[in-house]
Amino acid sequence: MSGQYKAPKGTHDILPPEARAWQRLETIVRSVMDRFGYEEIRTPIFEETTLFARSVGETTDIVKKEMYTFTDKKGRSLTLRPEGTAPAVRAFVEHHLGRGARLTKLFYVGPMFRYERPQAGRFRQFHQFGAEAIGSADPEIDVDVIALFVRVLEETGIAGLSVALNSVGDANCRPLHVAAIREALASHKDALCPDCKERLERNPLRILDCKVPACRGLAARIPPATDFLCDACRAHHAAVEAGLAALGVVFRLDKNLVRGIDYYTRTAFEIHHGALGAQNALGGGGRYDGLVAELGGAPTPGIGFAAGMERILTVLGEAPARPRGVVAVLPLGAAEEAAARRLLYELRRVAPAEIVAGDAGLGKKLRAANEMGARFAVILGEDEVRAGRPLLKDMETGEQTPMSEPEIIARVAAVAPPPTKESS
Repeated sequence: MSGQYKAPKGTHDILPPEARAWQRLETIVRSVMDRFGYEEIRTPIFEETTLFARSVGETTDIVKKEMYTFTDKKGRSLTLRPEGTAPAVRAFVEHHLGRGARLTKLFYVGPMFRYERPQAGRFRQFHQFGAEAIGSADPEIDVDVIALFVRVLEETGIAGLSVALNSVGDANCRPLHVAAIREALASHKDALCPDCKERLERNPLRILDCKVPACRGLAARIPPATDFLCDACRAHHAAVEAGLAALGVVFRLDKNLVRGIDYYTRTAFEIHHGALGAQNALGGGGRYDGLVAELGGAPTPGIGFAAGMERILTVLGEAPARPRGVVAVLPLGAAEEAAARRLLYELRRVAPAEIVAGDAGLGKKLRAANEMGARFAVILGEDEVRAGRPLLKDMETGEQTPMSEPEIIARVAAVAPPPTKESS
């Protein structure tokens, strides 16, 4: 009979077998980020609501419909973070992280919150890893950030990735695109959904994000942003394309890709995988050259991305089996348990270790050790404890050797994976 309480709708428990897959993904993320020169930042779960309204955009679906916002006991409006870039940039500004550095490279891993309709790979509490490179407008930084995202996914073992690339222009040329959208849809306003009627007046680019079929059909009438790029944005976009091609990163141009957040300028990108169906983006990002200034810092260019961890794990499939690395300590009687537990404590300095206590015979205890995936079993009977030389049984070869406790610990340390390293 199930309990009275269940996880809230749109959330889920990550149980031990599945947690191994999460740990493996997190290990890969941290390893690749380190090799690309990114350092971890951990920001609060909640921020001032205005941070997201100013950065993400008041007319975006995230701000209008999806944020978890509450008032604290002092009457302040706070919001559970719906995305990771705005908090990272807020911290960059608050703590003067760019002082004296040409480029500040940050990454994060953690939960985000959006009130969305739960569906495959989409939750109300979901998890992202992301990276931010703040301080350079060089298109080669765009290339490096996209390549970083691709490398993380490649090292997980995912194949069949599709990189979509676009340029959304900047403050100089984007107004021309906005005017073209209004002109293209002026005579079709009545056919737009209520949200897009408002977007047409306040932020026409958001119409390209609408999932309502009628609006998606009308969006096909809109000329792409690349038709309106100024010379500087066109040159930047061409350099990004050339840089990706030079690295061998395969991409395709998607002239309708604008992303659902207002702070993007110039480069926008997503990485897709067909296993996720219609909503097939594993993540994406773009350049945000005005965001630091918008949040109170000096004008500073930046670019970043975020990836949905649940989506990546859905593509990867089943959790990996626990590696065969446990050491099982098998006392053969109650009198031997104290010695077994002392040895267990020392073994846990170098490897995962468990004790199989109780009255069962040696055969049953060895079967239990095998079921837990033990690489070694340490057998302590009355004679072994008296002599100070337990039997070390290699569970793969069947070989049994009497050894001193220091010899056992050295042998285990040389073969078994260390407890703090995730086996891939």
